[in-house]
Amino acid sequence: MHVVVTGASRGIGREMTSRLRAAGHKVTGTARDHSTDTRLNVSDPGQQARFAAQIKGQPVDLLICNAGVFLDKNMAIDDYSAEVWATSFATNVTGVFMTVQALLPNLRLATEPKIAIISSQMASHALAAGGSYAYRASKAAALNLGRNLAADLQPEGIAVGIYHPGWVRTDMGGEQGEISVEESAEGLLNEFDVLNVATSGCFHTWDGRVHAY
Repeated sequence: MHVVVTGASRGIGREMTSRLRAAGHKVTGTARDHSTDTRLNVSDPGQQARFAAQIKGQPVDLLICNAGVFLDKNMAIDDYSAEVWATSFATNVTGVFMTVQALLPNLRLATEPKIAIISSQMASHALAAGGSYAYRASKAAALNLGRNLAADLQPEGIAVGIYHPGWVRTDMGGEQGEISVEESAEGLLNEFDVLNVATSGCFHTWDGRVHAY
């Protein structure tokens, strides 16, 4: 199986990449810097085009859209800028779409292609607790994007799942997180294994529970 993982330089992305390789899969990890196989700023159209050209003709069985930013953690309303909003949406939403768009030819070459989009429980309208406006809104948009991609790609046999990775002890999640990187990665990979066209459009937690929209 050939898996592409965006945001593979740290945290959950790095752990999933490591586990997939240990299981014998071919993995192409990407990051904004040179710390992984491929440099890819998911919000940069030129880098997306170069990446697509680099793996042209190679089937991609699983695309994990994991790259994301959380720029407004604990940010006060008065401190928000247009740049915070623009960067959050460019990475967390536009970046997901452009990655899917760039790799669709590769996914179409696979037998049972899958796309996994890492969103967050903070995308849920049912859990609107306030604060983190740009992150919440961008992750909600990523959830909506995933649901609509699922509808459009299901006739082609491409399954799309959207996932909450848990509150993880990472640089983004902080030391107060409820689960470890290892627990999150293991649970997510189990979820990706069982994803299929019949369950396409699902919004699940890392441990298999159906999440409220």
